[in-house]
Amino acid sequence: MATGRFVTDLDRGDVMGPVDYTMSRFVVREYCHAVEMHQPCFQGIDAQIAPPTLVHLDKLRLYKHACPAGTGPTARLHIEYDATLHAAVPVGVPLRVKGTVTDRFMKRGREYVLVHIDLRTAGDDRLLIDYRDTVILAYKGKDDAAGGEKS
Repeated sequence: MATGRFVTDLDRGDVMGPVDYTMSRFVVREYCHAVEMHQPCFQGIDAQIAPPTLVHLDKLRLYKHACPAGTGPTARLHIEYDATLHAAVPVGVPLRVKGTVTDRFMKRGREYVLVHIDLRTAGDDRLLIDYRDTVILAYKGKDDAAGGEKS
């Protein structure tokens, strides 16, 4: 388990969470304002659902709880994600998010980590979003691969 360590320490099989929280209307409105999603269902005073892309914040929430030491000696680079929306994310309903590191591997001098995240309702365990995320943790330049300093 990565608890108390860096995000860069995550390895295949590590489980982050579950973390329980409630999505607030304020968070939905502010996020949607920032990303210019102006539909009333997101930004209206009575906003009732969160946009699927807000699941990115769940990944950061999991990192914060599981890896409070921070990102680690190198910054990670978000490469790709794929989210499947199974149902609208309700505002004001208790939610539960859990992440599992499904793979960690090297490819062309880059270290990749794949994380699978489920967002569910906390009460009846209904799947809302299924999120797959790929990040690069470290990159070795030509000089690093040859044992020299990065230029």
